[in-house]
Amino acid sequence: MEDERTTILEGLTFIVSARNGDVDPAPGEPDGLYFLDTRFLSRWVVTVDGNRLTPLSVDDLQYFEARFFLVPGEPRHYVSSTQSVIRHRSTVAGMDEEVTVLNHTDQPVEATIRLEVASDFLDVNRLGNPPVPREGEFRHAIGDRQLQLEYLRGRFRRATIVRTSTEPAGIDSGGMTFTARLAPHGAWNTRFQVTTDIRASSGAEVTGAGRSLREMKEGMRDELDAWIAAAPRLETGYGPLVTAYRRSLIDLAALANPGITGRGKLPAAGLPYLNIAIGRQCIFTSLQTLPFLPGLAADTLRLLATDQGAKLDDHREEEPGKIIHLLRFNEGAAFEERPYLYYYASADATPLFVVLLDEYERWTGDVGLVRTLEKEARRALDWIDEWGDLVGDGYLWYQRPRWPDEPPNQCWKESEPAICYADGRRPGWPRATCELQGYAYDAKRRGARMARLFWDDPAYAHRLEEQAADLRDRFNRDYWLADRGYYALAREVDGTPVDALTSNIGHLLWSGIVDADRAPALVEHLLGSRLFSGWGVRTLATGEANHNPVGYHIGTVWPYDNSVIAEGMRRYGFAAEASTIAQSILDAAPYFQGRLPEAFTGYDRALTTYPVRYPTANSPQGWSAGAVLSLLRTLLGLAPHPDHLESRALIPPEIGEITLFDVCGRWGSADVFGRARKPDTTGRCSTDPDGSG
Repeated sequence: MEDERTTILEGLTFIVSARNGDVDPAPGEPDGLYFLDTRFLSRWVVTVDGNRLTPLSVDDLQYFEARFFLVPGEPRHYVSSTQSVIRHRSTVAGMDEEVTVLNHTDQPVEATIRLEVASDFLDVNRLGNPPVPREGEFRHAIGDRQLQLEYLRGRFRRATIVRTSTEPAGIDSGGMTFTARLAPHGAWNTRFQVTTDIRASSGAEVTGAGRSLREMKEGMRDELDAWIAAAPRLETGYGPLVTAYRRSLIDLAALANPGITGRGKLPAAGLPYLNIAIGRQCIFTSLQTLPFLPGLAADTLRLLATDQGAKLDDHREEEPGKIIHLLRFNEGAAFEERPYLYYYASADATPLFVVLLDEYERWTGDVGLVRTLEKEARRALDWIDEWGDLVGDGYLWYQRPRWPDEPPNQCWKESEPAICYADGRRPGWPRATCELQGYAYDAKRRGARMARLFWDDPAYAHRLEEQAADLRDRFNRDYWLADRGYYALAREVDGTPVDALTSNIGHLLWSGIVDADRAPALVEHLLGSRLFSGWGVRTLATGEANHNPVGYHIGTVWPYDNSVIAEGMRRYGFAAEASTIAQSILDAAPYFQGRLPEAFTGYDRALTTYPVRYPTANSPQGWSAGAVLSLLRTLLGLAPHPDHLESRALIPPEIGEITLFDVCGRWGSADVFGRARKPDTTGRCSTDPDGSG
C-alpha cells in the first residue's frame, strides 16, 4: 500500500506533500510546510506551461531529503512526454528545493514555469476543525528574486520568505513565473530557499544560522549513520523485520526532536499532527528503545524533570510534581487561547516518569542520573497520592479537562467514546481507568527500589512497598469482574465497575499488578476473537456497543499498544502468546513499507489481505517506531530485571533465527543485574557468569 503523501522532516521543520511534490490541500487536509506547530506553506505548486506534474517515482533519500521524478500533464502523456521534471527537496534550515526541467527533444524549447505560493499560518491543531476568525493581518512583500508572506498579530509575527536563484519573469502575491529556454536535450533549473521566520509574542526572534546548506546536509547524514551504527546490529533471514528495524531506527532519528531550547532530544509523537513532545509518548518511546538507544531515555528524563509542575495553575492544569503532557508554540498557545504553552492534562505521565527512571538504571547502570533526579522522582510519587487521588480512596483518578474543546480523557485513550460501558454508556467524572492503577503500582515498587539502593532511605522504601502491596490487593478485589474473567476498564466514584472489554487489560500485565492466577484469563481474552484481529489486538472488543473498526480508540489496532501487551505477556510467562502478538504486528509492517503507522483499522484478518490504513493516522509515529524494537526485544526474551518470569527467546518458525549483536553484552553487566547475557547464533540469550559480555 503506497502512501499517497510524502513527508520529510528535520527537527521542528517538516513538509507533507502529494507524491508529485505539490502542496495543495483540501480543507482540513494536513499538507504543508510546518515549523513550531504552524503551517508556513499552505500552497506550493509547480506547473509547466500550465500543466500540473504527474509523479513517475519518488526517492526518499534521507528522512530530511527526497527527490521527485515527474512529467508535465496527465498520466496518458507518459509514453510521448518530451519533457520531465526533477524536484530535489530537503528540510534543512527551512526548506530547500531545486527544480530541474529537462528537454528530451533535439529542438530548442521555451517553457513557462510557474510556482504558486500561499501561507495561511494555521495552527496545526486547527486542521480539520471548523475555521475560526483570525485576528491578525496578512501581508506580502516583493523583493529582488524574493516573495515574503507575513502574518502579524501584535508582536506575534510569522513570515515565509521564498528566494530563488534564477531571475523570474515576474513575481506577484501568489507566486513566481519563469520563462525557460531549453537547448536541445538541455535543462533549466532554479533553486528555491524557503525561510520560516518567527518572532514570538514577546518580540524575541526564533531563528537558525550557521553552516552552509551543503555542510549541514553532510553533517546530518553523518549523524544518521552514527545513530544507526550505535544501535545493536540485527541479523535475520526474515526480510520484513530487517526492513522494519532499519526504518524504525531512521524514523526515531528523525523524530528525536531537539526542541526550541536545544537542551537535549525528546522523541516527537508523530507527523503530521503531533511534531511535539507528549509526556506519555516520550516516556513509552524511551522505554521501548532503552536497550537500543538509551540516550533517548536520558534526555527524556532530564527534560521532563526540568518542566515538572511546581505550582497550582488551573489554566494549565499544573500541580506540584506533575509531569507535563504537551508543549506547543503556536498562535493559540502564545495568546493563551489554548493552554498548550506547558499543558499538564494527563494522569499517566507522572507515574510513568518514575517507571522510566528505574528502568533506565536497570538497563544502563547509570546510578548518577537516578540520584540527580531523586527530588523529581519523589515529587512525582507524592503527586500520585496528594493530587492524583481525587476521591481519597487510594486510586489514581482524573477529572474532565477544564478546557471544553480538549480530549475528555487524560489517559492514553483520550477520545470521548473510548472509556465506556459494554452497552456504550459513558461513566461519570472523575474516572479511574484500570491501567492508571497499574502504572501507580509499578511506580511505587520502582520508587521503593531506588530509595533503598540509591537514595539511602530504607524507611521511605518500606512505606512505598506497603502502599504498592495494599494497592495491588485492593485493585484485584475492586476491579476484577469474576463473571467476565477480566478487569473492569474503569471505576466510578460510587465503586461501580465500567465493564467494557478493552486492550487496557494488557497494560495491567505489563505493570505487574495482576494476580498470577488471573493472568491466563487475560491472555485468553487478548488473543480471543473479540480482541485479536489477526493483525494485532484491538483497542475495544467486538460486540461492545461502541466498537468500530475505524474508530480511533474503539476498535483500531495500535502497534504501541500491542508492544506493551506482548511485553506484559512475557512478564507472566506467556512467551508463545507474546510471540503471536509480535508476529501479527510485524506481518503488518511490509504493507506500510516497514513504517508502522500510529494505528490501523481493526477489521478481522480473514476479511482483508492486508491491514487497512486508518485515514488520519500519524506516520511516522514515535511509539510505533519504538514498537518494532520492543517487539524484537520481547521475541528474544531480553529483560533487565528479575520480575520477568520468562527470559528465553521464543521466535515463531515463520521468522526463523534472529541474532541481535551487542545488546546484552553492552548493557547487561553483572554488577547491575546479577548476570549478563549475550545472544548466540540461535537468537537465545545465554548466561555469561563473569559479566564480560
